[in-house]
Amino acid sequence: MANPLYDGLFGIHAGKTTPFLHLPDGQTVTHRDFLATSARIANVTAQIGLVPGDRVAAQIEKSPEALALYAACAQAGLIFLPLNTAYTTDELSYFIENSGAALIVCDGKNQGSLGKLAGDLGTKIESLNADGSGSLMDKAKDMPDSFDTVARRADDLAAFLYTSGTTGRSKGAMLTQDNLLSNARTLVTEWRFTADDVLLHALPIFHTHGLFVATNIALAAGSSMIFLPKFDLDQVIDRLPDATSMMGVPTFYTRLLGDERFTKDLAQHMRLFVSGSAPLLAETHLQFEARTGHRILERYGMTETNMNTSNPYDGERRAGTVGFPLPGVELKVTNPDTGETLPNGEVGQIEVRGPNVFKGYWQMPEKTAAELREDGFFITGDLGKIDVDGYVHIVGRNKDLIISGGYNIYPKEIELVLDEQPGVLESAVIGVPHPDFGETVLGVIVPENGATPDTEAMLDAVSASLARFKHPRKLVVLDELPRNTMGKVQKNVLRDQYQGMFSS
Repeated sequence: MANPLYDGLFGIHAGKTTPFLHLPDGQTVTHRDFLATSARIANVTAQIGLVPGDRVAAQIEKSPEALALYAACAQAGLIFLPLNTAYTTDELSYFIENSGAALIVCDGKNQGSLGKLAGDLGTKIESLNADGSGSLMDKAKDMPDSFDTVARRADDLAAFLYTSGTTGRSKGAMLTQDNLLSNARTLVTEWRFTADDVLLHALPIFHTHGLFVATNIALAAGSSMIFLPKFDLDQVIDRLPDATSMMGVPTFYTRLLGDERFTKDLAQHMRLFVSGSAPLLAETHLQFEARTGHRILERYGMTETNMNTSNPYDGERRAGTVGFPLPGVELKVTNPDTGETLPNGEVGQIEVRGPNVFKGYWQMPEKTAAELREDGFFITGDLGKIDVDGYVHIVGRNKDLIISGGYNIYPKEIELVLDEQPGVLESAVIGVPHPDFGETVLGVIVPENGATPDTEAMLDAVSASLARFKHPRKLVVLDELPRNTMGKVQKNVLRDQYQGMFSS
């Protein structure tokens, strides 16, 4: 029996001496050397007693060795659990205990604090630092550079990703070999990746975007990557001439647009810019095209599903939309109360079905049953609509829906009006408690540099554009919106901050 994920992403490059990773110091790592490193790590996991199906929790900085740990888990039949490097020990304890991880791999500076947790749980622990040092690689250097790949089925688990948990305990999304491999192969085709591509990779690798989209695509296509530890504006501008493609979150593109060195000449050789993980403002789309001649390709995915939709590679990349369902992915918009499919143009909850959709939530059968229908459709929790041309629009999260005086209010509709006002960089609209209406609308404004937005004029503009029940009760001006590590606005933080604003 084969191992679909390892064979389809990693094993196909065995023996290749062409560069896979271009590092900031000018060094390169070939496919062959990368696979030799991953095989040594796989041998370490076997030596310390891990068996196929065991979970490996990794909270480590981005490095070639960190990526090789992912490959080693695939080869050894282990379930890879990447964890945000910003998590505290208290937060990590939940993920590690809930997943039943057999091995923790952490930065050396955290080994002391996590060592007690590992001891209490009977979990093994190894260190791996950003420079490739640590106990894991100390053990790996004496290991053979080959490993007998463990047989796996397409529906065997390959990874856990924990959701952000803004409305309760994080849920461990169980992703199979086929979930990851099928999505990578689809995106290679849809986005026209080949072995000639050089992907500028400045994303973290503890998240779907950086690991299961960017990295898996590069592997499936045989592309190489300029592998930067993080998004550093100077490094990105310096290395952009060597790249053919780039994937990023919206803040990557706004920061590039804010630098006069980012010119049309600098970007003219590029083949593709992709944005995801958070909504891209239509204004950013237009500014980017005006500056570079490129239209950013925006897509839509989730922890539980990888990528669901994409604007077309050939054809109109429509600002404010996430394009069309990917081949093999079914998408429908349904009534949240009845589950009935709604006609195009109507807002409802988005449901998706396809080989990309996860197997369920780890040890949460009730949550799985509530969100993953028996017919295979996953209730995403996103609200959206499909326009007359078939483009999918994301209106917001179901939990962000505002119900004021019995009326449903979609924040995105108000945000679009506010974003168009003079002096506004971006906005966020939330519902906060109100003694008469249950909830009322609060608008949060971030001004452009040096601008002092006229909030009264903004309220007048909203009044002219939208029905009265959608009008913000008040506008608040902030220097910036709270965001998570992938650039997504944390509306739950804003709701907590302003929940008492209208209390009687």
